Amino acid sequence: MQPCQLAVLPDRPTRADLDAAYVRRGAQLVACEASRALAVETLMAERALQDRWR
Repeated sequence: MQPCQLAVLPDRPTRADLDAAYVRRGAQLVACEASRALAVETLMAERALQDRWR
């Protein structure tokens, strides 16, 4: 339950800063979504095991 890290721009960004942040942020969003999906999958598997145990 930790927040995803996202790239931020410097105070006075250049075009290169914008381009780099755009690519980096996209990769970070993909990684964040993968982490979220894994957490949901794990939770659902745990609940299924608990239901079977009961």
